[in-house]
Amino acid sequence: MRLPTTLLATLTAMMFSLMTWADDTSPLKTMVTVGMLGDVVSQVGGDCVATTTMMGPGVDPHLYQASARDVHELNEADLILFSGYSLEGQLGEVLERFARIKPTTAISEQAVDEAQLIHSQDAYGIDPHLWMDAGLWAQTVPAVAEVLATQRPQCRDGIQAREADYEAQLEALDGWIRTSIATIPERQRILVTAHDAFNYFGRAYGIEVSGIQGMSTATETGVGDIRRTVDLVVEREVPAMFVESTINPRTVQAVIDAAASRGQQVAIGGQLYSDAMGAPDTADGTYIGMLVANTRHIVEALGGKVAPLPEPLQGWASHWDLDFAKPIAANNHTE
Repeated sequence: MRLPTTLLATLTAMMFSLMTWADDTSPLKTMVTVGMLGDVVSQVGGDCVATTTMMGPGVDPHLYQASARDVHELNEADLILFSGYSLEGQLGEVLERFARIKPTTAISEQAVDEAQLIHSQDAYGIDPHLWMDAGLWAQTVPAVAEVLATQRPQCRDGIQAREADYEAQLEALDGWIRTSIATIPERQRILVTAHDAFNYFGRAYGIEVSGIQGMSTATETGVGDIRRTVDLVVEREVPAMFVESTINPRTVQAVIDAAASRGQQVAIGGQLYSDAMGAPDTADGTYIGMLVANTRHIVEALGGKVAPLPEPLQGWASHWDLDFAKPIAANNHTE
């Protein structure tokens, strides 16, 4: 039986499309919501992936809303990756819509077992800041690698090689943070920040954490939040607090001023990266650099001593020409 001309043309076009996809050597256009995940994609994907990150330095993913340009780039992308667990809450409907027409994956939800998550009593239900635990975040690496290799099977060998190398770096990072935090005198081992983004960090590395604001920045900080934090800082004689790159430092300064009126002098120990990394093309603009900078600020401000970087991270440090013999700048500024 002879196939109708229109059906034959359709089948031919489909076969050509599939053959073109299978032989496609162009970089996989991948749209990623947050920088921490975007860096994993870039490190694992290499030249096989062209990564675009929606939210840059200083951007708060809890409050972010898609722009017309974002929607255009999402439409142009071959693949969309986001962290999940309501981190990108305002983007929920947009991501759901695109999930119906192209590969779209919540990497954290796919990679990390629920038993390893920190549950919360707020609207989130689950703390979405998984990247603060380098060992936990390392679990996203094989998940990213598999998604990328599925889309670009001809790149699988290279993707798997980079996956193994990057996992080794994150394993070394995890151990280095743990060793460095352990040098802080036990009484001073408390991390006070603008909002509750560091619970995974605290659990993994043995440091108590307290945020002035809750897990999401969508709610306003109340007088009660300030008072509670001042009481804690005075009672524990906390030597330093930390501002965050995505949050106005005024609440931290309010606590410092109130503590000073009660006789407790508190320094700003530096600016930490919580929901976004540093500037592109800098060490802090990488996931490893984000946690290295955070750890150095915390350890030095609270009276500890930063450990030497392990061998698997020496290449990373050399690339960025970092000198660990010098203390990191405290970056004491307020807006």
